[in-house]
Amino acid sequence: MLDTFFALGNIRVLLQIGRLVPLLTAEAPRSSRNHRPRDCGTAPSRVARLGSLDRQLHPPHKERKPALWEGMELRKSKEQFTGQGVALILLLCLSGMRAETARYSVPEEVERGFFVANIAKDLGLTGEELSARQARLVPEGEKQYLQLNQHTGDLVVSEQMDREELCGQSEPCLVPFEVLLENPLQSFRAEVSLTDINDHAPVFLNKEIVLKIQETALPEARFLLESAQDPDVGNNSLQYYSISLNDYFRIYTRKRSDDTRYAELVLDRVLDREQQAEVTFSVMAVDGGSPPRSGTALIRVVVLDTNDNIPIFTRSLYKVRVLENSPRDTLVVAVSATDLDSGTNGEITYSIVQNSDENLQTFKINPETGQIRLKKTVDYEERKTYEIDVQAMDGGGLSTHCKVEVEVGDMNDNAPEVIITSLTRTLSEAAPPNTVVALFNVKDRDSGENGRTSCELTGEQPFSISPLETDAYALVTSEALDREEVAEYNVTVRARDRGFPALSASKTLLVRLLDVNDNTPSFTQAIYTMVISENEPAGTSLGRLSATDADEGKNARVRYALVPPPPGSPAAASFVSVEPESGIVRALRPMDYEDVQSLEVEVHAVDGGTQALSAQAMLRVVVRDENDNAPVVLHPPPDSSTATSELVPRWAQPGALVAKVVAVDADAGQNAWLSYELAKATEPGLFRVGLHSGEVRITRAVSERDAPRQRLVVLVRDRGQPSRSATATLGVILVDGFSDAFLQLNHSPEGRQQQPLASEEDLLTTYLIASLACISSLFVLSVLVFSTAKLCQACSRDRLSPPSAPCYDYGDFAADVVDMTGTGTLSPAYHYEAWLTTGSGRSEFQFLRPVLPIPQSTTEVGAGKIEEPLCGSQPTVESEANPGSTTHP
Repeated sequence: MLDTFFALGNIRVLLQIGRLVPLLTAEAPRSSRNHRPRDCGTAPSRVARLGSLDRQLHPPHKERKPALWEGMELRKSKEQFTGQGVALILLLCLSGMRAETARYSVPEEVERGFFVANIAKDLGLTGEELSARQARLVPEGEKQYLQLNQHTGDLVVSEQMDREELCGQSEPCLVPFEVLLENPLQSFRAEVSLTDINDHAPVFLNKEIVLKIQETALPEARFLLESAQDPDVGNNSLQYYSISLNDYFRIYTRKRSDDTRYAELVLDRVLDREQQAEVTFSVMAVDGGSPPRSGTALIRVVVLDTNDNIPIFTRSLYKVRVLENSPRDTLVVAVSATDLDSGTNGEITYSIVQNSDENLQTFKINPETGQIRLKKTVDYEERKTYEIDVQAMDGGGLSTHCKVEVEVGDMNDNAPEVIITSLTRTLSEAAPPNTVVALFNVKDRDSGENGRTSCELTGEQPFSISPLETDAYALVTSEALDREEVAEYNVTVRARDRGFPALSASKTLLVRLLDVNDNTPSFTQAIYTMVISENEPAGTSLGRLSATDADEGKNARVRYALVPPPPGSPAAASFVSVEPESGIVRALRPMDYEDVQSLEVEVHAVDGGTQALSAQAMLRVVVRDENDNAPVVLHPPPDSSTATSELVPRWAQPGALVAKVVAVDADAGQNAWLSYELAKATEPGLFRVGLHSGEVRITRAVSERDAPRQRLVVLVRDRGQPSRSATATLGVILVDGFSDAFLQLNHSPEGRQQQPLASEEDLLTTYLIASLACISSLFVLSVLVFSTAKLCQACSRDRLSPPSAPCYDYGDFAADVVDMTGTGTLSPAYHYEAWLTTGSGRSEFQFLRPVLPIPQSTTEVGAGKIEEPLCGSQPTVESEANPGSTTHP
């Protein structure tokens, strides 16, 4: 692209030559712009202002600010050129331009904002393309002197540049830089040539120069003068010397091999000490600036007495070589001169002529032996050659001089230097491979093989080095990055030269990775089981959910929520809630174990990324039972208005079953385990209650002294903490027969309470007694008839088969048996049979007979078992009364 740019530029310049001829032949207007092509700076002619030429070739950009450069003018002469001379100069300059590196020219010490060139136009890009490709300048040094406007493509000065400070006496003075474009990655090298302005005047180090000259010196004798120093270069450097008017001397300006100028005094006529012992005049050093600057010094010539032989050096030029970094006092060379005179006129003293302040600081000479030694170490990278003027003077004041050229030999004493020109300190972990992380240059001040370098990365890291230009490299990613594995990298770039021994240098770059939301939250458990006691108040904390996210910042900020259940499912969200930030699970209302034993609900954790990621887990809440329900007595029925009365024959044997207290507890586990005990009894030693069965049995034989009516209070207690209990009241009547049972029932307090108190009811009682007597008679007769029939049947069976007990199948009274198996506390081992008289709707006469457990057969049909019929030897009458019971918490 740069080749095309320069080719088009040359054509455009040639097409404008016809228009430029009249402009250049006239006096050129002043401008601060100077776009001299390479190699044009040494042209002997001076163009008044090349800025006018550039404005003709390149019209000013619409965004250029004239205020930045209107007052900056280069001091140039106003010489006029013919059209043919200007055209020739332009063609020579254009032919000397090289396409591989673009060069721009800027005067030194211009103000900030000075317009240099339009990079976009030179590269053939628009301002939008330049901005889209993120064009930026990459300087070779650490200081940025130029600035690029990405929108307009203007290249302006960002810091003042002093040519003498940057380049010293070197010419041309170039400030290289690179223009870096991305998408795709391209690099173009360019440089700015700093043109010197005449901002320094020549200066003599000694304001008074003393020369001692023999009066016998012949005309045309030459004497070397101390040189003046001028930091400027080119035409602005020292050009010539002149002396004030005098009768004896004239001055000649001569040029050294390095283009520096020195002065020689030439004697015009013979000196006569007797006429004038001292000649004084001034010398002036003038540079070639416009206007020129000058410096002066006083020359005092002391005329010496006759000394007809001057010292003579064995060689007029000494060429020596010394290695850099040689220690102080290292011998460089020994010069030698001889004088044919004798005595003091033949004694030679050596000295270094003051032609450079740096020479005096670097070398010293022994006045007697002429040995030149180092006063300090020399550095090849600072200066490669030295030229020393040595003077030999005899005792009579006659002198001569010779030259010593010292060449500094290079050694591998400079390690490579890694200069970071651009660095991206933070990088997204989603950056693709070949993403530019840093741009850097590798410099080595040594020369030859000592200055050739290579660079590499230490350690195994996902980065690589991509070469751009000579000694310019880019640090790019070589593979995908993951911040969760490595959050930051210390990338060490090592540069090594090819000297012997090889030297190396390293620079470490810290690259931090920016997080991308690429990790889903992760629960610490797949299933969380939390336990809460029933009846806990709303807001009780059940536990905490915990989920982690490997990301950082807001991408790792996890929020929790319950997943809504599908339609038709129990709404578990009405029982518990989750705090979004902390994950604490709380109860929304008290829970009843008897209603809900456990519940399950899904929870999800969502991170805070832009594209949020989530994870799910199962929350299982188990309700722990508390002893909040007292036992409930099922038998005797608790809603009965009168206490239950059980009829027990006095001839009952110990261990006979009287009744069974049946109770249930709505709680579970230990809280539902019930125990029974006899709390109160008329005769405590007559009855006992089964601890776990609730069965009331006779403990001893009934005696005549025992009261016919017994009242039992059974306490039912669970095993909860604290325990809860309930009581059941049983009435037991000890009877010898039916009439006894009737009389006790009729005269009992309960019976008396039920008899009418009115007089008309007494008559009804009489009728009832009479009816009862008739019925009793009929009953006794029926019993006798039944007994007789049984005896007859028994006799007949004795003849036919062995006697067997009468048997009753469960089917005969299944409808009369209350099944309590569903409660879990009533054993199916007991059944009750009722024998009632005809018309006895109130069951006033009741007899109880225990039914023994049925032995189970070993024969099975299908999934059930066949039960054998229950055999009873003596039928008894079962009576049921309405028991009264009370519940105690």
